[in-house]
Amino acid sequence: MYEHEQFDVIMMDPPWQLATANPTRGVSLGYSQLTDQHIADLPLPQLQKNGLLFVWVINAKYQWCLNQFKKWGYEFVDEIVWVKVTKTRRLAKSHGFYLQHAKEVCLVARRGDAPPGLKNRAIGSDIIFAPRRGQSQKPTEIYELIEELVPNGRYLEIFARKNNLRDYWVSVGNEVTGTGLPPDDVKAFEERGHIPSAKYGASNR
Repeated sequence: MYEHEQFDVIMMDPPWQLATANPTRGVSLGYSQLTDQHIADLPLPQLQKNGLLFVWVINAKYQWCLNQFKKWGYEFVDEIVWVKVTKTRRLAKSHGFYLQHAKEVCLVARRGDAPPGLKNRAIGSDIIFAPRRGQSQKPTEIYELIEELVPNGRYLEIFARKNNLRDYWVSVGNEVTGTGLPPDDVKAFEERGHIPSAKYGASNR
C-alpha cells in the first residue's frame, strides 16, 4: 500500500482464471477473473515485511501458488481446509472436474518473522466445518481463527467482497463501497501498485 503501512496478516481469495472451455460446468461465476500474471504482480512484499499470508486456492492453482510464495519471498507453513456442510451437518457437495467438491483450501505462508502478537501456534484447528455461504463468501470462522492467532493485528483482505466485510479489517476489492480508507491512503495505494478496478474500504478501523 505504501512504505509505512505494514500488515501482520493478509488474506485473499483471488478470482483465478480457469483454463478449460467449460470451467464451471454450467455454474455462473458472477465475477471477472484475473490471469496468473495479474496475481503475481500484486505488491505483497511492499505490504508485508513480516507476517502471515492466507490464500484461498483452487486445485488447478495449488502448485502455482506454492511456487509464487517463493517468488514473493514467503515460506509455505500450513493449510486450512473448510469443509462445507448443510444445516443438517451433511456434506454440501458442489461441482468439480473429477469429483464433487465439498471443501475449499486456504494456504498459509510466512514472510520474515512471525507477527509480534502471534499466540500459541497450536491455538486453532486446520479444519473448519461451516455451512456453505454465498458465492465467494468465506466462513466467519476463518476471520475468528486469524484474529485469535494474531490478536490486535493489522489485517488486510484483498479481493474482498461486500458480503465479507469485517470490523477492524482493511478491505480492498471491486465490490467494496464507501470511503472507508482516507483519500491519501487510496492515492498512495494506487501510486504504488493497485488491483485493477478496485475500490477501497475499511469497517471500523
